Amino acid sequence: MRKWIWLMLLVLMAVAVVGSRGSTFFEQRSSPAIVQSIPVKTPEAQPESKEVDITPQVSTDKLLNHIQKLNFQRYTTKERSLTRTYITTELKKLGWKPKLEKFFDGVNIFAERPGTNKAAKAILVAAHYDTVAFSPGADDNASGVAVVLEVARLLGSRPTPRTLQLAFFDREEAGLLGSQAFVSKTARLQNLGGAIVMDMVGYACYTAGCQKYPAGLPVTPPSDKGDFLAVVGDTEHLPLLNAFQNSHNIPSIALNKQKANLPAVLTLPIPFKGLLTPDTLRSDHAPFWYQGVGAVLVTDTANLRTPHYHKPSDVPATIERSFFTGAAQIVVNATSALLKKNQVLETQAPS
Repeated sequence: MRKWIWLMLLVLMAVAVVGSRGSTFFEQRSSPAIVQSIPVKTPEAQPESKEVDITPQVSTDKLLNHIQKLNFQRYTTKERSLTRTYITTELKKLGWKPKLEKFFDGVNIFAERPGTNKAAKAILVAAHYDTVAFSPGADDNASGVAVVLEVARLLGSRPTPRTLQLAFFDREEAGLLGSQAFVSKTARLQNLGGAIVMDMVGYACYTAGCQKYPAGLPVTPPSDKGDFLAVVGDTEHLPLLNAFQNSHNIPSIALNKQKANLPAVLTLPIPFKGLLTPDTLRSDHAPFWYQGVGAVLVTDTANLRTPHYHKPSDVPATIERSFFTGAAQIVVNATSALLKKNQVLETQAPS
């Protein structure tokens, strides 16, 4: 009996041992991770990103706001003083340091931002701020003042080889007195490369026959609609005039308004300092011509187009918003291009 018992114990022990080993036979061992060898690629050298110098865009709201703020007659001594206060306050907000320059019958405003190249001649951007009696002068010439202030905002802090100068002339309506006083300081003209003068840049008309032309123009009138911006320059300084012709690459007499929503530019090269075309001498660019300094007049052609010239009806509501914005952008484009290049602005004889 005892032998039987021992025999049974031995059998049970053998089964237990075999069973414990058998569990290892079915154990699922984790498969070794498959590591795929991926060749490491050296990143290709990327071309250096070139900084694109984009001409800043004008603000229609800011332009029109200036005209609204100047919506009053600027004829009397007090009215012109209030106007100077507005202009100088706006310039100071933008970081400029305007100076008042008195002459016998008025006060000009002058400011400048030095360029990085002292040898490069300056570019002046200017407009008159006075009006005739009984006219609030929205187009004549709050529009020009507004564009100069927009140039001050957009280009005042941008370093350029040329110095940027700003001027606001008084007493233009009394016979160009402010600009004549300005150019009488001959020392300042020595480093002046060219002047951009704006006088009425906010009115457009789109009906046939609304645009007139003075006699003796050196070009054939392109249209009887007043939907272009005229730029008048002396033939002795054609590169200055060409800066506007190239402001949106529209030929000087083409009237393609579809490009960049800018109005077409009609450039008028005037020979003999306007002696044969006296209508081209009616604004503040003329005194520069007679001092031998290149200057252009940027204009919507004044009474040759607008029925509100020198009238009480020259109010902000008559400003053509789209045309005015485009005209301001053209001035900013041309000014920016001129400031960047130290090119000679005198007309060169063909080689």
